Amino acid sequence: NNDKNEYTFRSLKSILNSIDLAKESFNNINFQIIVTDTNSKKEDLDVMKSILSKHKISNKLIQINLNNYKDKITGNYTPAKFANMANLFTSLELVKNENCDLVYFVEDDYIHTRDSLTEMLFTFEKFSTIFNEDIFLLPADYPYLYSKNDSTKIFLGHQKHWRLVGESLVTFFTSKKVVIENFKNLMQMATKWE
Repeated sequence: NNDKNEYTFRSLKSILNSIDLAKESFNNINFQIIVTDTNSKKEDLDVMKSILSKHKISNKLIQINLNNYKDKITGNYTPAKFANMANLFTSLELVKNENCDLVYFVEDDYIHTRDSLTEMLFTFEKFSTIFNEDIFLLPADYPYLYSKNDSTKIFLGHQKHWRLVGESLVTFFTSKKVVIENFKNLMQMATKWE
């Protein structure tokens, strides 16, 4: 029952706290957080910058000009949906140009437990080894996607159980390699969401 910006601040704090803990187990990883923003008020941007400055994590805050996407995103979308698509478009393009191995796309209303990123990193490593390929990890977002009575598989991750699902929203953890290999399909979500 709070304003949208309060959820964004809480989400940002929670992911930064989760990165802080993950750094203890993965001291060989250079963590970086890139915040892409559309239309936040200056006061909200200042709060996000302040939150970022309290953590020893490389960071960027990129303000997106939605006018730059009017020719790239086709269809008739609500302003919020259009902004989400522009954020995804920007994020996908950033992955192509960043020097990284793993990427985590996360929407601004996910509250992370302190061990979330540690769990995802260990689990990604474990499952990629078991399946002999890179995977997508989808932290729980909307419970209805995971409470269906569909046949599925359950896997033990690092310390939590993971369920095989066939759909998700736009929060996922994977390798840069998988993003590049699936770039065209992923970009469809950013340009023409059906």
